[in-house]
Amino acid sequence: MARSRPLGRWVTTNQTTCGLAARFVAGETMDDAVAAARKLNESGRMVSLDYLGESVHSEAEARAAADIALGMFDRIAAEKLDANISIKLTQLGLDISETLCEELVGRIVEAAQNYRNFVRIDMEGSAYTQRTVDVCRRLRARSPAVGIVLQSCLYRTEQDVRDMLAIGCRIRLCKGAYKEPASVAYPQKADVDENYQRLTRVMLQSGIYHGIATHDPRMLATARAFARHHEIGGDHFEFQMLYGIRTDLQERLVKDGYRLRVYVPFGKDWFAYFMRRLAERPANLMFLLRHVVR
Repeated sequence: MARSRPLGRWVTTNQTTCGLAARFVAGETMDDAVAAARKLNESGRMVSLDYLGESVHSEAEARAAADIALGMFDRIAAEKLDANISIKLTQLGLDISETLCEELVGRIVEAAQNYRNFVRIDMEGSAYTQRTVDVCRRLRARSPAVGIVLQSCLYRTEQDVRDMLAIGCRIRLCKGAYKEPASVAYPQKADVDENYQRLTRVMLQSGIYHGIATHDPRMLATARAFARHHEIGGDHFEFQMLYGIRTDLQERLVKDGYRLRVYVPFGKDWFAYFMRRLAERPANLMFLLRHVVR
C-alpha cells in the first residue's frame, strides 16, 4: 500500500486521513517541525528532524531536498534546538547517480561538521543496503559528523555492525520497517528480536555513542539491564523513538534519566511513511480504524 500512487493521492487529499497522519507527522513545513521539536526539547527529549521523501526522479528534486536538509541545520542553530537531522539517499538522487548523491550528502555532512552537529543516513529497503553502507563508509572517512541506520531484520546486519564499529561510525539500530524476502531477512519476529538484542549488546560495549531505536518494552528492558550490569553510563548511548508513538514510554525513559531522541518527520510527501507506521503495530492500525469509524 505504501507504494501505491493512486492510494497515496487519495490519502494525502482526504481531510480525515490528513488529520490522522498528524499523530505521526509533525506537519508539512519546516516551521511545523521546529515547533514540534521545541516542545519535545522543553520536555527533555532530543530530536532528529527528517524531511520526508524518497526515490526522486530528477537531479533538480535531489538538489532541492539537499537544500532543505542544509536549511534544517540553519534553523536548528537559529532556534537553539537540541536536534540533528536524518536523510534518505534515494531522496538525494541515489537512483539517478551515486556521484550526484555522494556530492549532495557530502555537502550536508560538511554543514553538520561546521555546525558541530550530526547527520544520520537512514536505511531503506535491502536493495539499497550495500550502497548505503558504501556511501556512509566513504563519508565517515572524511568526517565523524555522519552515522548510519542498520536493521536487525537482515541476516547481514551483524557483519555490517562490526564493519561500522571498526571505523568508529555511530549506529542507530532498528528492527526494520520494509517488507523483505526470506532470502535476505529473518521471516520470524522472534529471530529479529533476538538479533536486535545481540547487536544491542555489541554496540553498547563498543565505547561509541549509538542510538537504540525501539518501542518494544522488552528490548528497552534488555538494553537497560545490560548497561547497568556492565556499568555503561546513560550518557554513552541514547534511546530513540518515533514522533507520536509510545509517548508514555518516551516520558518514562526521560523521567528515569535516560537520553531520548524523537524522530520528527515533516513534509508533504508523508504517505509512505504513514503507511509503514500503520503496518508496524496493530495498535497504530486500530488508531486509524477508530477514527475512520468515528
